[in-house]
Amino acid sequence: MTLNDLSPNAQDYLKVIWGLHDWGQSAVQPSDLANKAGVKPSTISGAVAKLVAGGYATHDPYGAIELTASGTRFALRMVRKHRLLETFLVSTLKYGWDEVHTEADSLEHAASDMMIDRIDDLLGHPTTDPHGDPIPQPDGTVPPVSSLPLARASEGSLVRIDRVSDEDPQLLRYLETHKVSIGSTVLVGERGPYSDGTTVTPQVQEHPDEPDESESITLSAVASNQIRISLVSGGVLPRATS
Repeated sequence: MTLNDLSPNAQDYLKVIWGLHDWGQSAVQPSDLANKAGVKPSTISGAVAKLVAGGYATHDPYGAIELTASGTRFALRMVRKHRLLETFLVSTLKYGWDEVHTEADSLEHAASDMMIDRIDDLLGHPTTDPHGDPIPQPDGTVPPVSSLPLARASEGSLVRIDRVSDEDPQLLRYLETHKVSIGSTVLVGERGPYSDGTTVTPQVQEHPDEPDESESITLSAVASNQIRISLVSGGVLPRATS
């Protein structure tokens, strides 16, 4: 069995399951997969059953969906295709980082492994895509990441933006409008007692000794969990989860 023997839907479901784990979800339920894929729960039930029958996943009744070794291998190949295609579209065809997710979703099913390897060679073997997501290597290894959700950053933290989900183009455009991108440094502001949002101030001053007059922006709880950060040296450590 090769990746091409799987239907495009099965390829997508494997990629989605792996992606949910990649973004920190420890247990993936069928309802999570249905919400992410935008399909009815009954559709997912049949799809999961086929993945289990094919040996790509395990799923106990009312339990979480787990990928098997072969399911993980195929999922990583799809993730590699997707992230390299996004990188190619941005770096070579000059797409915006908010424009590539849907395009890559369509192209990844038609792109052969040879094409993906040629794109990888052309781009100089990048390790991350335009959204900061690590690109799996041909052997299935994934560069390690240790970033945390922005929602968990403590007030007063000086943090670096490491990853932003590619699935919300409005969020990507909003960040770009405020000069926030991968590698940007932002200062986390105070959180109000009745707010679950996160306020950050981009640190864009050219001279560190001068006051920073950057405009602060407030991100919803959902958006704050779609952004991964790391602590800038000397900043405040992110608070632990309860």
